[in-house]
Amino acid sequence: MLRCALALLFVLSSSTVFAQEKPDRKLDEFYKLGPDSMKQEGVPTGKVEGPFFIKSEIYPNTQRKYSVYVPAQYDPKKPAHLMIFQDGHAFLDPNGQVRATNVIDNLTFRREIPVMIAVFINPGRKPDQPEPPEKGWGDGTTNRGEEYNTLEDKYARIICDELLPELKKKYNISDNPEHRGIGGASSGAIAAFTVAWQRPNEFRKVLSIVGSFTNIRGGHQYAEIVEKSEKKPLRVYFQDGRNDNRGQRRGGEYDEKWDWFKQNVKLVDVMTKKGYDINYTWGIGLHGQKQGGAIFPDMMRWLWRDHAVSTDVNDKVERSFNVPGE
Repeated sequence: MLRCALALLFVLSSSTVFAQEKPDRKLDEFYKLGPDSMKQEGVPTGKVEGPFFIKSEIYPNTQRKYSVYVPAQYDPKKPAHLMIFQDGHAFLDPNGQVRATNVIDNLTFRREIPVMIAVFINPGRKPDQPEPPEKGWGDGTTNRGEEYNTLEDKYARIICDELLPELKKKYNISDNPEHRGIGGASSGAIAAFTVAWQRPNEFRKVLSIVGSFTNIRGGHQYAEIVEKSEKKPLRVYFQDGRNDNRGQRRGGEYDEKWDWFKQNVKLVDVMTKKGYDINYTWGIGLHGQKQGGAIFPDMMRWLWRDHAVSTDVNDKVERSFNVPGE
């Protein structure tokens, strides 16, 4: 009996130590960017316009920097689809972990996604605050924490009531909410979800990478909120890793409200039972964009899988390159 008790104590002690160990940072190295995330010869390249700035009446004394990516196939005479990315500097970075513009070029050229205007917007900041650093989110130095993690409609109003009117002054953007998507990573992901949740009449597609559906500002409540609410016409792709932040609070105590992976899984389960159009990928990654960046092309294909495809025999892809010997 004593031997069994000691053995059990050893197992429990070992498990506790293992649970409190920090995950190996090398786990993220498993994920590599593929061809869809790289510039490809012969694929027309769009252009980045901006940066532009908008001031906000919703968060007084703040402004937001954003850039607009216009694909080569954009025709001002035809309404384009729209995709907005939070923490825009990270998604726009040509040497970053997502390289969204390369993906948009490649997938648009092959007609795997519709022609879309892509907007990369940074969190708001006050005049005395800097823009988010190239390799960081800007937490603590911008208005990101309050804007992105609050579950009320204030950030949705920024996107729908302040940013959209400015975009539509310059670009021909579809008014159909099925033609509009929004995405982000970490707090940017829950911000994107909140915009679509609050304004499904404006946005219905959501891309979530390591979404912070945790108790930063009550985000862990989303599973319960969704469960108790009438189903909304949303399509969402979730990604997270089993080695994301797993609920370790100061002092080593576990709190499931701060467990990123558990809260993502919980929200997916609830939305599945409610009959939402969702997809998800769980991996071994940490809290960041490594896995999300690697599967970003597939996430975009799935979100936009039912876009209109022309069957006109004369509607061909124009080549922008010459084949040797022709």
